[in-house]
Amino acid sequence: MEQIKGKKILVIGATGGIGSNLVKLLSNSGAQLFITGRNESKLLALAQANNIPSTAVFAGDLTNEKTVDALKEKYFNSLQQIDVLINASGLGIIKKLESLTPEDFMKSIHVNLWVPFLLMKAFLPAMKETKKGLVIHIPGVLGKVPMLGAAAYSASKYGLNGMMQSIREELKRTDIRITNIFMGGVDSPFWDTIELSVQREKMITAEEAAKAIWFLCQQPTSAVISEMVLQPFNHQAI
Repeated sequence: MEQIKGKKILVIGATGGIGSNLVKLLSNSGAQLFITGRNESKLLALAQANNIPSTAVFAGDLTNEKTVDALKEKYFNSLQQIDVLINASGLGIIKKLESLTPEDFMKSIHVNLWVPFLLMKAFLPAMKETKKGLVIHIPGVLGKVPMLGAAAYSASKYGLNGMMQSIREELKRTDIRITNIFMGGVDSPFWDTIELSVQREKMITAEEAAKAIWFLCQQPTSAVISEMVLQPFNHQAI
């Protein structure tokens, strides 16, 4: 297994339930981290708690292309290369079709598919220069198996899965690895605004979800875990 210590890692969505636990694990393992999110005060508190310098913190809405350009500039001013890109951000809008608005649909596409596209355009060239790197996205299990009320969410996550599989084909002559992790229900703030009856106590904890990503950061250079599926032992829907 590869060592995390000394690796330069970009974590998108660092202040979320999974992201904040992941930052702690990676920091304790000796990674050099750069963290992003929408809430600057939460980011700065997370950075302070994990000895991350303020120069390695970026707050902004990454659905804006110019914001992603600014993120790229600040990242490479802070860390001169990128070893691992982890996208732990996402938006869940779970509604039946008759309640789903065009705005809901497009917001899902922008956050869950457009942002990963912009991130790959911004950071993949640097990996291509060194012909190595690791990219981890979280399509979620609804990027494999849809469910009632997940038309917008599944559309965005199926798109993410397909996009990353296609990009993987472009990278076959390099040592750049792409891993998609398909998680079932994770007990995180993701569910706070979703009107769906679920048993959150039966979900994967955010800590365990973060540990799975932390493990994936250590996969050997001679192989790749293309996909990981992590689901609750028992079904959590009511």
